[in-house]
Amino acid sequence: MLSIAVTGATGAQGGATARSLLSAGHHVRALTRDPGSPAAQALAALGADVRRADFDDRASLDAALAGADALFAVTTPFGSGVTTEIRQGRGLVDAAAAARVGHVVFTSAAHADRGTGVPHYDSKWAVEQHLYASGLPWTVIGPAAFMDNYADGWTLESLREGSFAWPMPAATPLTLIPATDIGAFAALALQRRAEFTGRRIDIASDERTPDEMAAILASAAGRPVTHHEVPLDYVRRHSADLAAMFAYFAGHGLDVDTAALRRAYPEVGWHSFADWAAAQDWATLLAQTENESLTPAV
Repeated sequence: MLSIAVTGATGAQGGATARSLLSAGHHVRALTRDPGSPAAQALAALGADVRRADFDDRASLDAALAGADALFAVTTPFGSGVTTEIRQGRGLVDAAAAARVGHVVFTSAAHADRGTGVPHYDSKWAVEQHLYASGLPWTVIGPAAFMDNYADGWTLESLREGSFAWPMPAATPLTLIPATDIGAFAALALQRRAEFTGRRIDIASDERTPDEMAAILASAAGRPVTHHEVPLDYVRRHSADLAAMFAYFAGHGLDVDTAALRRAYPEVGWHSFADWAAAQDWATLLAQTENESLTPAV
């Protein structure tokens, strides 16, 4: 049984990773700034050792990582900015190196190593480079676009009006992945250190066009949904970073060989977009009233 520290444990990726590791019988240190939060307490109920850790408090990181066999590392610029993400990510790597952690799995973004010009991809690439230079045994996974963002924020708001508002042309394909699959893949890499150390792997579960996504969402929600291409200028008024990301999606895409991943790692239990959509409680989601948001899940 491994003792694995998981940052962002109350978030989408960290939470999914923690749950996958707990179900496999490992000792999970769920690191969070707020151990008393409902999400943290839910992990504690599953058997996680919930510990306070703050990226801006090095002493808390040192205490949380002491004696850990491995670390799942996730960073985010949303709410703080890319400069803060880089500083916090490098600080986390330094703390892991000081604790002599045996393996770090860092979740970045698909194509972050390709000079995309997307600010929150480039910030993850900066953290990756610091990890590579640290001397730590590492694995980097690069998830494609999050399916989970289609059931939240501004996309959910548009679905209530029968529109799938997405800033991409109707026939342009995009690779996708749910947080559940990211967590399962990260847990696999953490448990099979020898196989995954020194590898950077972009991951996705499915590839769909916006038109196809709209049809799948309509079927799952039981109501008409049609794709509406949101102008990038609208997105840019809210976030230049996300506008750059959608421009990259439309112009370059996120090519990930989903078929090869399914063949190589069937134990992940990859979910198609239709699988994910069918599992959502659309009746409740579409009945809720939420503030419009452009912040992706992390």
